Amino acid sequence: MDPPHTHAVVAGNRQQEHPATSPQLSDSRFPIPDSLRLVAITDDLRDGVDGLRERAAAAVRGGATMIQLRLKDLDPRELLVAARVLVSLPVPVIVNDRADVALAAGAAGAHVGVGDIPAHALRRVVPPGFIIGASVGTEDEAASSAGADYVGIGPVFPTSTRTEVGVALGLTELTRLAQRTGLPAVAIGGINASNYRDALGAGACGIAVIRAIFAAPDPERAARELSSAIGT
Repeated sequence: MDPPHTHAVVAGNRQQEHPATSPQLSDSRFPIPDSLRLVAITDDLRDGVDGLRERAAAAVRGGATMIQLRLKDLDPRELLVAARVLVSLPVPVIVNDRADVALAAGAAGAHVGVGDIPAHALRRVVPPGFIIGASVGTEDEAASSAGADYVGIGPVFPTSTRTEVGVALGLTELTRLAQRTGLPAVAIGGINASNYRDALGAGACGIAVIRAIFAAPDPERAARELSSAIGT
């Protein structure tokens, strides 16, 4: 269940921010698509919240332009603690799945996936400037991405990190889904130094990585190498 205080944030916004008109996209202080060039996604809390913060800060020093907080094993209260530790970073911090936690923590936005509230519905209950990302891997998900600021398309290449997302889409499907959504697209899934150019050439405006940065012995160096290569 949602923790009462975070659930109340969403409920309060629903009463105050529910417009009669169609949803409007974010006017965030973090520009899209510039903030999407190199998205570093968290992996785990093996070194605690402070250690995660240190790795995230190192990634940002190395050139990461966005941090996505993805810790599916945490309950909402624990996730809120982690989010509050990260939001002081000078790049947008996006909370995976939990818009209520993102709002309570003062994060820049939330990334929604299959089974979460659709982007167009979420847009109606969040304040101006709140960034919404949406996961896309199928035609139906592309059609449901309206109202988002950007989409994460994948897995583009085979990956062992996210076994729940199915088979790799490939570059042709990345291009098709990016065109179908009409939104800035981030390529995710199996992205590394050997294939990021292919993903960018297929229509992605940025790449998202998990292990390539957060599991690296030196996250700052790993981020800097990727950042320099893609020209962030």
